[in-house]
Amino acid sequence: MPKTPNQSPGSGMKDGVRWYCFCCIFDYLNFYSMFSFKEIAQVTGGMLVQCPGAYPVQHLLTDSRKIANAVSSVFFAIRGEFHDGHQYLPELYEAGVRQFVVEDASGLMDLSTYPEANFLLVSNSVQALQRLAAYHRRKFHIPVIGITGSNGKTIVKEWLAQLLSVSERVVKSPRSYNSQIGVPLSVWQINESHTVGVFEAGISQPEEMAHLASVLQPTLGVFTNLGPAHDEGFASTAQKLEEKLKLFEHVQQLVYCADQATVREAVQQAGLPGFGWSTQGHPSAQVQLNVLEMHQGKTKVRFRYVGQGQDLVLPFSDEASLENALHCLAALLYLGVKPEELPIRFERLAPVAMRLERKEAINGCYVIDDTYNNDLAGLRIALDVLGQQARRGPKTLIVSDLLEAGVEEKALYQQVAQEVTARGVDRVIGIGDIITRHQDLFPAGSEFYLGTDSFLGQLRSETFRQETILVKGARIFQFEKIVAALQQQVHGTVLEVNLDALVHNLNYYRSKVPAQTKIMVMVKAFAYGAGSYEIGNLLQFHRVDYLAVAYTDEGVALREHGITLPIMVMNPSPDSFLKMQQYSLEPEIYSPDLLHRFLDYFPEKSPQTPAIHLKLDTGMHRLGFDDTELEEALAVLDQVPHVRVQSVFSHLAGADEALYNDFTREQIARFRQMSAKVEQGLGYSVTKHILNSAGIVRFGEEAAFDMVRLGIGLYGVESSGSEQSSLQTVGQLKTTVSQVKSIKAGDTVGYSRRGIATTDKQTATIAIGYADGYDRRFGNGVGEVLINGQRAPIIGNVCMDMCMVDVTGLDVRAGDEVLVFGEELPLTELAARIGTIPYELLTNVSTRVKRVFFNA
Repeated sequence: MPKTPNQSPGSGMKDGVRWYCFCCIFDYLNFYSMFSFKEIAQVTGGMLVQCPGAYPVQHLLTDSRKIANAVSSVFFAIRGEFHDGHQYLPELYEAGVRQFVVEDASGLMDLSTYPEANFLLVSNSVQALQRLAAYHRRKFHIPVIGITGSNGKTIVKEWLAQLLSVSERVVKSPRSYNSQIGVPLSVWQINESHTVGVFEAGISQPEEMAHLASVLQPTLGVFTNLGPAHDEGFASTAQKLEEKLKLFEHVQQLVYCADQATVREAVQQAGLPGFGWSTQGHPSAQVQLNVLEMHQGKTKVRFRYVGQGQDLVLPFSDEASLENALHCLAALLYLGVKPEELPIRFERLAPVAMRLERKEAINGCYVIDDTYNNDLAGLRIALDVLGQQARRGPKTLIVSDLLEAGVEEKALYQQVAQEVTARGVDRVIGIGDIITRHQDLFPAGSEFYLGTDSFLGQLRSETFRQETILVKGARIFQFEKIVAALQQQVHGTVLEVNLDALVHNLNYYRSKVPAQTKIMVMVKAFAYGAGSYEIGNLLQFHRVDYLAVAYTDEGVALREHGITLPIMVMNPSPDSFLKMQQYSLEPEIYSPDLLHRFLDYFPEKSPQTPAIHLKLDTGMHRLGFDDTELEEALAVLDQVPHVRVQSVFSHLAGADEALYNDFTREQIARFRQMSAKVEQGLGYSVTKHILNSAGIVRFGEEAAFDMVRLGIGLYGVESSGSEQSSLQTVGQLKTTVSQVKSIKAGDTVGYSRRGIATTDKQTATIAIGYADGYDRRFGNGVGEVLINGQRAPIIGNVCMDMCMVDVTGLDVRAGDEVLVFGEELPLTELAARIGTIPYELLTNVSTRVKRVFFNA
């Protein structure tokens, strides 16, 4: 690989990274010597407000909730759309953080309350972070590969890192951290042991890429492709392409696909030094490729470069993977990897697991599955996810040897042991000969095994109980065997829940209301089928203000899983008041009778008397006080000052349809009048809320009041239909093909012989039925599923545990994955087919269907 000698930094340290979507959490120590706070001031151009201490600068922190090494952390107080880091300064100082970069000196209040803290005042904390990372990057004269495009950035980055690690010490972005904060904190990892960097960069609006280019300073560029992602942030596709190409203004070469005409022309017009590849014989491409054959998931290609040709087998056959692999091939050829070395490098190329999954496990345990790779950066990220889990019980880490080329073993495992201790892990199980050699560095009681099989050989079901278990291992250790041993028996049908998409949807709805408006989220009905604990835990992490459940037992289950947010119970019964008191749940009171029965249970002032929420009927005519009943309720409440009314609310009957706009506004006006009467009668202000998901979209500006209630929209269904494209799909229901059959014309399929073959056909039996929540109305051609990207109609009746589909003409085998609903087969379409609503399809997914939760 062509490169210049690595220049050792004049100062620095070494550590790992952590990052969270929207929260921007990173924690990476990457120097070996000290880096002073005063040097940060010089680099960023900020003003030192106070600097009494000489603390080590090791960790860059942007989230107050995740502190691993407080005294060596620098907290950047960032103002985001939904979060402001300045408000967490007191709790950070209390936790031991002593170095702060802030934008608002007034937020410091009295500096005497922070006597030991260093404060740096900057105009923009994100830009200060970027300047610091750019300064750090300039100290290292190593090749840096910068990757951008619409799709495939993370895959190409991971594969290049795999392919180069045979001969290089590679530093790369952790997972898909390519944002304005993710890029500088990825670059912060570079140290003198590294010989090449591989980083990705993503943008969503103009003017962003110039900042990332100044941080990355790439020497080689890779442009993956141009697609519709983030189109909404740009005036045109041409503008988006122009902005993305700004990453490559100073590269030595830019690898791209010359067959993409728009990209090719833009590269040429920008005068960039293009290094193209082509499968269509385009004359501008330096690397010419021919796809010779595809067989059993592999693709044989022939490439020609600088007059030489060679055949190469790529371990993929799908179009996207092939494109990503060819980008990598072109990059390696440019970097000087010998053609004869390519076959063995690509033979070892492994698929990239792009998600960290949570799964139910044996004996009430919960497994976090990260059996993808294992380096210090990835371990820290996974440990942070482990720390987010609010479930009661021990937290356990099963970890393999770390793959950190160029790092001295003892120093590496000392750092691992410190991270484990700092994050409160209760139990460590190390697997591998290297980590076992350093077992004396770990807390007493830790267990060590030389290999995965030796661990599994002694595993007993009673070994783990009521634990949250992080399984984090490099691929060569085959930790998927451990996950399989720990996981509950999995029914062939699973509901995959994308937690990143859920957070996206949450923030989309937050953007529709004023910043001070509170958010109550509906997690009733098992969180609309998605899984109430996992969703509740994520919402708690992202600081929503309230959760709402239908029944008391749902709230109790959340409390027993460690959820501490306020919870409103929408259908309380008098026989559950004791449980509500015990578990700090707050009832919705919707009638005079229920109010009296509540007061009968709590006749006198008590520290445990729950706050209540008054439901008003403004036109829905389902539950709630009407005007006359409200007068009576206020008179009663006036006599019991120990009962606190937390909120007053109502429900819109037709907020999702423009046809009912006038009626909706009548409801809003009536609610305004009735809630004013409540506050006057009580003599104090209460939280007021009327908007549901559709109401937030259509009436957020005029009727947000103090709080809004988010329901189906969080789960990816925009019920008014006007802004569905702004939401992301949260749940995908998948199953598998059990068997494929050939049947003759005239044969029948299924119960009551309803499926009739008019011609010779092939059918596939799939492992889902009405007991799993797949509605019988989908039978006989009404419903369709997706197998290998192609639609297949249901043939015959839907059975209890399975159904049959017509796969005539499709290449389908037993074991193939089947999409029942998801991004490519939307809930809205399926609901329309049987004349129902998406709510019903979601909530009907049976609890016997396993939920798998992941971050993309």
